[in-house]
Amino acid sequence: MLIAHHLIFTAYGWWLPNDPRGSLSHDIRVERIDDLGDAHYGRKMQQPLSREIRDFYFDAEHRLRHPLLLFDDDDIAVIADGIAETIHTQHYTCYAAAVMPDHVHLAIRIHRDKAEEMLATFQDTTRRRLYAHERRTPSHPTWGVPGWKVFIDTERQLRATIRYIEENPIKARRPAQKWDFVMPYDGWLPGLHPDRRNRK
Repeated sequence: MLIAHHLIFTAYGWWLPNDPRGSLSHDIRVERIDDLGDAHYGRKMQQPLSREIRDFYFDAEHRLRHPLLLFDDDDIAVIADGIAETIHTQHYTCYAAAVMPDHVHLAIRIHRDKAEEMLATFQDTTRRRLYAHERRTPSHPTWGVPGWKVFIDTERQLRATIRYIEENPIKARRPAQKWDFVMPYDGWLPGLHPDRRNRK
């Protein structure tokens, strides 16, 4: 029973398929970066040193068509406004969000829109916001691949995903993020009467 989606999308050039930490890609489709390493689907059990990651992206940047750019705090605020706009106009329900310097995590309740449509809408709205605030230009890609979705089909999995997203900034030694467009998960399940929510 599908209840939510974990949506992930990355800034241009970051979290490449052969990222030494692992990725959500099964293969490498860009020949220019093919010899940087093999694709590894999922997070590797043994994580590389920070130096290895820096060296990987130093080599990768020289092969990409555009410079690697990270989002600063002002960019993150603009992106968050774009996410809020999308949630409001599309009537999505968001249970968790983390806007990081190189990627975004969202936990979104199931909706009439498919996960792929949600990803496209979030990326389009935030891209336009960044252009309007002159934080990016149309000549430089904002987002990388279309993004990834993880289907969430149990309450336990959803709660674990929410914790993972909330801890994402903290693990990166950044402040915890609190967004007005995020609502606490109240035990909602498809077809569950409101009076039965949160009952153990």
